[in-house]
Amino acid sequence: MPNTVAVTFRRGRDAAIGVAVPSVGDPFFAAVVEAVEGEARRRGYAVIVTSLGNLPDDERPAILALLQRQVVGLIATPTDPDQSYLRSRQPRTAMVFIDRLPGQIRADTVRQDDEAGGYQATAHLLEHGHRRVAFLGDDDGFRTTALRLDGYRRALREAGVDDDPALVRLGDIGVDALTAEVDALLGADDPPSAVFSSNARATRSFLHALHRLDRHPAYVGFGDFPMADLLSPSVTVVDQDPEAMGRIAVERLFDRLTDPDRRLRRTVLLPVQAIGRGSCGPGCSLR
Repeated sequence: MPNTVAVTFRRGRDAAIGVAVPSVGDPFFAAVVEAVEGEARRRGYAVIVTSLGNLPDDERPAILALLQRQVVGLIATPTDPDQSYLRSRQPRTAMVFIDRLPGQIRADTVRQDDEAGGYQATAHLLEHGHRRVAFLGDDDGFRTTALRLDGYRRALREAGVDDDPALVRLGDIGVDALTAEVDALLGADDPPSAVFSSNARATRSFLHALHRLDRHPAYVGFGDFPMADLLSPSVTVVDQDPEAMGRIAVERLFDRLTDPDRRLRRTVLLPVQAIGRGSCGPGCSLR
C-alpha cells in the first residue's frame, strides 16, 4: 500500500484532513470526530474540524473555507441538499460523506440505517399497545428525517394503524417551539399516547417540554445521549454507533487517498439497535 503521508507531501500539501459536521457540541458528532481524530493521528495526519450548523445556506462557505486550508481529504455531513459544488474538487481531494446521503454528487458514504431505526422505534411503541403514536422531527428535507419518517409509517402500516398526518410534526425542534407543538398534540381531542422523537436534539427538547407541561406520554428517541439512562424514566432509544461511523469513514478516506483513480463509490449502511428502558411505558423491554 502506498505511504499516504508521502503521497501527501509529494502533492505539496499538509498531512491534514478536514471534518465538517453540524455541531461538534452534539454528542453523536463529537464521538464521530473523536474516532476520526484517533485513527487519523495513528496514521500521522492532523484533523481540522468545523461546525456547519443546521442551515443549508451555511454549508457551502464553511466547507470551501475548510478546503482552502489545503487539506487532502474531507469527511462531511451534508446539511444542504446539493453538494454538486464539490465535484470539481474530487480529483484533488478525497471525500467521504457521513450520516446523510449527499445530493447531486457520487461519493463514498457511511451512514446508519435510518429507515430501520424509525421502524424499530415505532414498532416498539406499537408492541406496548399504543395506537396513537406521534412523530417529532426537524425538516424532512433532511434525508435522515425523511427515512426515519418512512420507517415510522411502515411500522404503522404493518400494524394496521392509520397514518394520521396530524400526529406528524416537523420543523423547529428548539425547546420553545417544540413545547408549543407538544402542548398542541397532547391537548388535542384525540391525543397521542406515545411519541417518537427522530433525533437526540428533538428528544432533549421534548423532555424539556414534558417538564414544563407536566405531561407523561410514552416515548422513544432516535439516538442515545449522555445521562439518558439515568433520567426518570430512563429514555428508550434507537442506538447508533458513532465510533464505527468515524472509523469506517477514515478507512474509506485513506483508501480513496491512496488510490484516487478508483471508480467505485461505496455506501456503508450501519445497523442500529433499539435499547428498551423505561420511557415507553410499564414493562418496557425488548422482546
